[in-house]
Amino acid sequence: MGLLERCQELFKTSNLYEVLGIKKEAAEAEIRRSYYKVSLKVHPDRAPEDPLATEKFQVLGKLYAVLNDKEQRAIYDEQGVVDEESDILSQDRCWEEYWRLLFPKITVEDILAFEKKYKGSDEERDDVIQLYVQHQGDMDAIMASAMCCSQEDEPRLCSIIQAAIDRGDVEAFSAFARESEKKKKARRKRADRERQEAEEMQKEMGLGNQDDSLVMMLQQRQKSREQNFNSFLSDLEAKYSKKSGKAKRGKK
Repeated sequence: MGLLERCQELFKTSNLYEVLGIKKEAAEAEIRRSYYKVSLKVHPDRAPEDPLATEKFQVLGKLYAVLNDKEQRAIYDEQGVVDEESDILSQDRCWEEYWRLLFPKITVEDILAFEKKYKGSDEERDDVIQLYVQHQGDMDAIMASAMCCSQEDEPRLCSIIQAAIDRGDVEAFSAFARESEKKKKARRKRADRERQEAEEMQKEMGLGNQDDSLVMMLQQRQKSREQNFNSFLSDLEAKYSKKSGKAKRGKK
């Protein structure tokens, strides 16, 4: 069975772009990031409850290999077919090794360095505006999804959004412009509770230095907001990933 047929069977669509949740015009970086996020959901180590996880993971590797190859992507875009005899699909490749070469693990130092560079950058501003539009001004969802963000950052993020509204760049959603004080207070209370739980965990684990505290904070965030934590790490790892050569051949 060919790649497109396997995509239809496992992901309910034979469109390679739809499997990744992106448009046909997507840039290379967007394809890479989307591949990481989708493959993370079915990684054999992270989805032990899914009996098809390994197969899905392998199919996603092949899908990305096609879209990451300019010639193969051009053929697919123009003809809607995949060359199953091409080297990138016919060779006996270990797709997990291929994935790890594309997305090496990040370190605590990477996180700290990225946060310092990211906060206040044009990239952060664009990301916040994108979240604002995506969630139609819902600050609960925006705060839960924003990278390198804590409750203390909310006024700064609101300023970014308000400036974009004042410039006419985005619509003034009522969920943002007319958010009730009750909802704001509930969000602050929830953040305070999470902070307190994190501090208690830090004491229980005997953590003290900055690196240990950061790891503890990330673990606590994973506990309380697992989906957004995984999204944060997905974005961060994708940003830090360096282009690598092809993985060595090996058994599937």
